[in-house]
Amino acid sequence: MRKDILEKKLSRLETKKSNLSARALASEDVNEVRAINAQLEELNAEIDETREEIAAIEEETRSIQPVTASTTIPEGAKLVNGSTVASFNTPAADQRKKGNVLESVEYRSAFMKYVQEGTETRDGEVIVTKDTAPAIPLTIMNEVMNTVRKRYGNLYNKVRKTSMKGGVEYPIGALKATFKWINEATVSPRQKLDPLAKVSFFAHVAEIRIAQSFLSQILTMEAFEAEIARVIAIAYLQAMDEGIVKGTGNGQMLGILNDPRVLATGNVVEMSASDINNWKKWEENFFAKLKLGYHSGEFIFTNSTVHTCLKTMSDANGNPVFYQATGLVVGDGDDLNPGGYFFGHDISVVEPDILPDFATANAGDVIGIFWQPEEYAINENFGFTMRRYFDEETNEWVDKALVVVDGKTLNPEGFWLIKKK
Repeated sequence: MRKDILEKKLSRLETKKSNLSARALASEDVNEVRAINAQLEELNAEIDETREEIAAIEEETRSIQPVTASTTIPEGAKLVNGSTVASFNTPAADQRKKGNVLESVEYRSAFMKYVQEGTETRDGEVIVTKDTAPAIPLTIMNEVMNTVRKRYGNLYNKVRKTSMKGGVEYPIGALKATFKWINEATVSPRQKLDPLAKVSFFAHVAEIRIAQSFLSQILTMEAFEAEIARVIAIAYLQAMDEGIVKGTGNGQMLGILNDPRVLATGNVVEMSASDINNWKKWEENFFAKLKLGYHSGEFIFTNSTVHTCLKTMSDANGNPVFYQATGLVVGDGDDLNPGGYFFGHDISVVEPDILPDFATANAGDVIGIFWQPEEYAINENFGFTMRRYFDEETNEWVDKALVVVDGKTLNPEGFWLIKKK
């Protein structure tokens, strides 16, 4: 009797869950989707509890089932007066408890089917998707991380990575004190500590849209996982590099060029066409003004600026002097520094959509940045989830990888903007 009641309750809960899932998939409002996901989390918990109660009733029924000639006593059960009375776990249940479900072949297969067909499947009682936001399997995320480290993101690879709670202020300053000479008649005054600077990361939601029609043509799970990892990594790293330099801070990362704290430092050097091509001007206009504590920084330029402005340095007779005077080495860096070195400092090469080339930039445009990569932090959560919806205009299903991420400068003093004069 109780089992029948629970099964009816489970059916109602599943129907409610299906309706909420449909609403989430149809919604384009991030706040509404978050609210629905919160309801679904509570609903999933209630569904799981109901299933556990049903399973407990079934197990209890099995444990008191009379033993007949055709009945096989399960391993681990005891026979008492002709009845099995000890509870036991089935091999399937034991298997489900072992390991992380996101690493299992069942989950990976179900995730592939979800992205390709939108099918929500179950393996026994194991929920292989969360319907509205199935987590990307760990095998795919590990491949994304490897791709991030080895192939893409010249800027992203170098900045500090954190995983902090959004909306909380974190101190980033340093305690300072002043040395003072004293004599018999004077004592050093009590020194007050400067208040620590603070930075707060926000929970900005970013999306990566994936060509579902293309992924649907990939038949093997291994090929599917490799391709979706590549697609996510390329899109994510391009967005991170762009965000580090020129993120607006409005619903996204705050980039170096738009950070008012960086602009307030006054760390700006202007270079004319003749200045940027003259190693002496670099020494006089830039390095002579650089504080000693920040000499370990690095440069950000486009490839065109490096080759047309830096590598063409020459003496009065037209002989190249870039290597002798600046130690410039271009294109001989390793995987983490493919841009080479300038005056002993690493060069991170970016595309013109992140920084303009010197030749095409307007007067006043920032054509290069000198920075301390560890003084820029990206606060991220690599728990990518997938969301699927139908685009009425294109009449096709669209899959999006969602992630919560933010980024901003920690200490602006170590950043210099190089502008075209």
